[in-house]
Amino acid sequence: MIRRLSHANLYVLDQDSAKAFYTEKLGFEVRQDMRVGDFRWLTVGPPDQPDVEVVLMRPGPPQHDPETEKVVRELIAKGAMGSGVWATDDCRKTYEELVDRGVTFLQEPAERPYGVEAVFRDDSGNWFSLTERHEFDGSKDWG
Repeated sequence: MIRRLSHANLYVLDQDSAKAFYTEKLGFEVRQDMRVGDFRWLTVGPPDQPDVEVVLMRPGPPQHDPETEKVVRELIAKGAMGSGVWATDDCRKTYEELVDRGVTFLQEPAERPYGVEAVFRDDSGNWFSLTERHEFDGSKDWG
């Protein structure tokens, strides 16, 4: 039986740059950073979730041939490869803190049926929702 998610891959264009972005701008912790030959295993995660590791994966060998690596890199840069939702208790406050740290937002905090959401990109082009979740209000027309 599957018990929980422990690791999730996120393809990034440059592992050193991504490590700096996720630790210095988002406040994540480095969980593992090791090399096995030319392969680098680099994981980070939010301090409040010590059992979750985001693998900052570089496209290329051993999982990709050169042609596939090129396509994956292009998709990452377009923002087509990675997305997810990061939870926060106060979207507007966290938005301001991240803007002050140089995070690029595609959308400022806005009310949604599920809460308050802002959208940002990492330094590779992956986009994420920053969401303060509320109980869904089915009586309101969100059109």
